[in-house]
Amino acid sequence: MTAEDIIRDLKARKFKPVYLLQGEEPYYIDQIVDYMEKHILSDGERGFNQTVLYGKDTDMATILNAAKRYPMMSEYQVIIVKEAQDLKWANEGSSKEAEFTLAYFEKPLPSTILVLAYKYGNFDKRKKVYKAINNSGIVFQSDPVRDYKLVPWIEDHIKSKGYKIEPQAVALMAEYLGTDLSKIANEVEKLCLNVNSSTTIQVDHIQRNIGISKEYNVFELQKALATRNVLKCNQIINYFAGNPKANPLVMVMANLNSYFSKILKYHYLPNKNDAAKELGVSPYFVKDYEAAARTFSAGKTFDIISLLREYDLKSKGLDSSGNTSDGDLLKELVFKMLH
Repeated sequence: MTAEDIIRDLKARKFKPVYLLQGEEPYYIDQIVDYMEKHILSDGERGFNQTVLYGKDTDMATILNAAKRYPMMSEYQVIIVKEAQDLKWANEGSSKEAEFTLAYFEKPLPSTILVLAYKYGNFDKRKKVYKAINNSGIVFQSDPVRDYKLVPWIEDHIKSKGYKIEPQAVALMAEYLGTDLSKIANEVEKLCLNVNSSTTIQVDHIQRNIGISKEYNVFELQKALATRNVLKCNQIINYFAGNPKANPLVMVMANLNSYFSKILKYHYLPNKNDAAKELGVSPYFVKDYEAAARTFSAGKTFDIISLLREYDLKSKGLDSSGNTSDGDLLKELVFKMLH
């Protein structure tokens, strides 16, 4: 089930007695938990029937003793365990705690809705408890969005808010904000507060409201590299060097590596007509990769990817004197890319 499926069932008052929300991407877990916390019970019911616990401050005995209680003047009680990954689970075997835990999850109380928000990781699927939860309740898997799906995700999220966004603007957001969906969602909220819904979101809006420079960003650096515009490249990397907090080298390197990996992939596409799908980019940007592939041969692209790996190690203090600043490393790297 997707997060949307679960929330749709919750709105329809279709509840399960146990929810294990797990995975590396916290955004959807937080969405589901937030809805449950605010909407399952009425304001009057929450005082007696809603309990919020934190994994590092509680234990399974406390949680399950609470879960075995019956609701007061309500059809349900809700117990939400946030940061459930910090819970200490008893080793399965002959211990009474393990038996008690397994017994509850095999036959949970129907009037209790127990939510385990297990973020930044996955519960051990080999455990009997996991199988019991899967049989009696719902296990929701929240995986990170892949790089190639990020642009469509942002477009869909903005569309769900009643807005439209230009391809270049959404690409700029994806380049700079990365795959942290919570961060992206927060920035989209900021955009929606400052841009009229009848206006298509453009690069200028991103620049003003998210703080990304229109002229000096990784997106513009890629375009300057693709056209061998040495002056523009130098202007951008000098700007990066002067604003390291806004343009950390690790982020710049990651974006350049993704960019040149796509150029390399473009070189070897058997059918260039499928480039947008194969590269995971908007059709609007295929022409940019086509132009970059003309500038950088397959051999040169291989060399650049090797350079990126070399300078990634140097930025982490390996194979380097340790005295070179991030700005100087980037200048060396770009010089070698262009020559």
